[in-house]
Amino acid sequence: MTVRDQFNAEAAKRILVTDGAFGTEIQRWKLAEADYAGDLGLTKDQKGNNDILALTKPEVPESIHRAYFEAGADIAETNTFSANRISQADYGAEGLVREINVESARLARKVADEFAARDGRPRFVAGAIGPTNKTLSLSPDVEDPGFREIDFDYLKHVYREQADALIEGGADFILIETVFDTLNAKAGIMAALEAGEALGRDVPIMLSMTLTDLSGRNLSGHTVEAFWHAVRHARPLTVGLNCSFGAEQLRPHVRTLSQIADTLIMVYPNAGLPNELGEYDEMPETTAGLVKDWADAGQVNVLGGCCGSTPDHIAAIAKAVDGLPPRALATPERRTRLAGLEPMIMAA
Repeated sequence: MTVRDQFNAEAAKRILVTDGAFGTEIQRWKLAEADYAGDLGLTKDQKGNNDILALTKPEVPESIHRAYFEAGADIAETNTFSANRISQADYGAEGLVREINVESARLARKVADEFAARDGRPRFVAGAIGPTNKTLSLSPDVEDPGFREIDFDYLKHVYREQADALIEGGADFILIETVFDTLNAKAGIMAALEAGEALGRDVPIMLSMTLTDLSGRNLSGHTVEAFWHAVRHARPLTVGLNCSFGAEQLRPHVRTLSQIADTLIMVYPNAGLPNELGEYDEMPETTAGLVKDWADAGQVNVLGGCCGSTPDHIAAIAKAVDGLPPRALATPERRTRLAGLEPMIMAA
């Protein structure tokens, strides 16, 4: 049985649970710059470079993975959101990209396998790939709309380096998350597909879009439906939404996606909206109650948390959806479906 088949078999039985925020938990360790930097000899300040902890303080991400699995998670996302050559260049650590991703995946794999062996329930590892701080669709120069800091082929190369390393370290899937630019996501999709082809096996892809305004568009202007039509060709294992807002604000967009996607829906919202200090204070029971509404409506297959969420949030979510049936996949009518910023569906 392939990992895709195994995951789908588990998802047919119940609503699965993915983990929560990493940054929130790392902050609780109150690490100093020396903890981040270790003995790597890097010349730039590393404080805030959460991804590098796989090399310099591995007990931190390992402990966080363990806490989320104890809370009831079925999926661990690797601590690699910014572990790409573009983002790591800000820290002068771009030469460590492969090593960071391999070790991060190995840590998640180790803990996942421990929990699977303990209770006989499969645990999965999603190799997390964030969007980088560059965009292919928009110019950073208001005086030159045609200017781009990078091109498609280079971004695909950056993502391929990360995907190869995550797979080497033991990731089951490639999770292209917090997609604010659909074209960036397409570069990630191509990189992941090519990584699987090079190995001669199926490497499932998970896709997760983030919305930048309440109208339901990402930064590149695509609606949820247009995004789905633009990426469906990749046969993603899951598609969904993360970050964006709290669960209350995501409600209509989850409903839209659940009605059109013929694959599993995974949603992991923030723990509410940030307060005036930029902190998240939505209580676990509140978050769990809101996402349970989606489960009761038959709209989700996988649930978890993003910014501000903790193991307590994940435990509350796991408890809230325990025993509830998973969403049935949508079966849209066969049509030609295209996408610009909005969907275009050809008449039958």
